[in-house]
This record gives sequence, C-alpha cells and structure tokens, in this order.
Amino acid sequence: MSTDVVHTQVTGAAARSLPPSSGLRMLAVHAHPDDESSKGAAMMAAYAAAGAEVMVATATGGEQGDLLNPAAEEILQTHRDLPGVRRMEMAEAAEALNISHVWLGFADSGLPEGDPTPPLPFGSFATLPLEQAAAPLVRLVRRFRPHVILSYDEVGGYPHPDHIMSHKITVEAYRAAGDPTQYPGLGEAWEPQKLYYDRAFNPGRFEAIHNALIEAGHESPYEDRLLRFRDGSIPWMTEHKVTTQIPVGTFLEHRDRALRAHRTQVEPDGFFFATPNEFLREVWPWDDYVLVDSRVETELPEHDLFSGLR
Repeated sequence: MSTDVVHTQVTGAAARSLPPSSGLRMLAVHAHPDDESSKGAAMMAAYAAAGAEVMVATATGGEQGDLLNPAAEEILQTHRDLPGVRRMEMAEAAEALNISHVWLGFADSGLPEGDPTPPLPFGSFATLPLEQAAAPLVRLVRRFRPHVILSYDEVGGYPHPDHIMSHKITVEAYRAAGDPTQYPGLGEAWEPQKLYYDRAFNPGRFEAIHNALIEAGHESPYEDRLLRFRDGSIPWMTEHKVTTQIPVGTFLEHRDRALRAHRTQVEPDGFFFATPNEFLREVWPWDDYVLVDSRVETELPEHDLFSGLR
C-alpha cells in the first residue's frame, strides 16, 4: 500500500521524541465528543508534553449518539441527560491529554439510516450553509491563532454528515481566516500555515499490525476490516498517501485514558484496546497524517507537524 514507502523512510523517527514546541499552536477540528480520542489523541498528548498549545474544537454535542457501551446503560444520568454526560466525558478526556477544548455549539445531525434515508434534523450542523457553519471556527482560528490545523478528509474519515461538514468548515477556515475581507467582524485576520487530514484508519497501519500479530501467533482483530478494504466494501476510503508520521509510542496510555473517559461511547475492552500498547510500540508507534497544504517549505516525509515552522 501507499503507506509502506513512508513507513520504511521514517522508521528511525519511531524512537525520537518531539522537539521542544513552546510557542507553537495546533487546532484539531472534530465532529463529536470522543472523535478526538479515537483520532490523534496520542499525537496531541505528545505535542502538549513538548510545550505546544493544543486545542480541540468539537462541532456538536453528540446528542444524537447512541449508547455504545452496555455498562453505561446502568447509569441513570445517561438516560436523563446524555448530552450533559458527554460534555463531562469530553472534559475528562481533554484533561487526560493535557489539552484545551472548545465547543462550536452546533446540533448533532445524527447518522441517518434507511432506504431512502430520512432527512437530517432541521437546523442541525450538516444542514447549514457553509458560511454559517464555518463562522464560529473562523472566529476561533483568529482568536487562538494556530500554526497548524487538522481535521478529516473529504469523506469525513467515514461518511457521517457531521464529519463531512467538519471537513468543509476546516478547509473554509484555513482558506479564509487570513483574509480580512472575508468573515468581517470575527476578529483580526490570522493565516494558519499548514493543513493536515487525519489518517487514523490508514489501511497500511492495520495491515502492518495484522501481519505482525499473525506472525507472532496471535489472533488479529483487523482481519475483517482488511478484507473489507480489499474487496471494496468500504468504498468511502480515500487514497490519500500518508506524508507525516508522528512518534507517539510513549503516549499511547494517554490516548487510552482519553478513550475510556468517553464511557457512553467506548467499551473498556473493545476494538481500540484489542492490541497491547507494548506491541504497538514495536510495530507502528506513529499517528499518521496527510499534509494537504503548506504555506511554508517542508520536506516530505515528515515526522513533525510543525516542520518548516521552527
């Protein structure tokens, strides 16, 4: 797969720690609480430990989400006030990663199912005009002044309406926040320097871990997913090549604490914890990204999201 070239070229980066990052700022844009913990959590914890200011902006409250952890069914408050519970979970996850967090304040669109699919709730995030949906993020970019912005690719990482809209507003904010003639009244213009897409579900990563597990005589939790990648039954997977791998091996436990903070959404012994961290540190100790645009010179492949900015 396309990631194999990058894998062999940056293997030496696995043992590196990130350089001191004081004075640098990073903004990750996500659709729902828990997305930040399943996509790039170890990377954010690593940069926070290196001194960078790391912020997550969550577009919606996740109020349309289901209870995905059966144990949470027993918590009365979960049934009475799921949005409130998810806000508390998000605060706990941010604390686990040592990052800051803001809500953009939109209503969760839900994931429509059926044939034909039902319309999205009126006024929900994914139904809004782009300029209306992007305005709070443009304001945040101009206030926080990030050097680097991260979000999902064109299909949202997977085709949830809120993930796709998160992609759209991120690209729009990256494009427009530095232009004082656009979105007037939302603060002094600030131009972010680099835009990345997350590749948390990089097929090359799954294949490398799967093969290593099989070679070591273990069962692999990735076999079904890899078969679906190969037979095309996951048609929404984009072909972006990984350009940037961030060494995160010493921060996998931070990721785990953040994931487990989202008790309503993540089973404590579920898929995310199926492979021991010690094994991951040996096989694939990176978080993977695609550099989509850079306004500074940088050399690929990278092992630092702030490459070219130091």
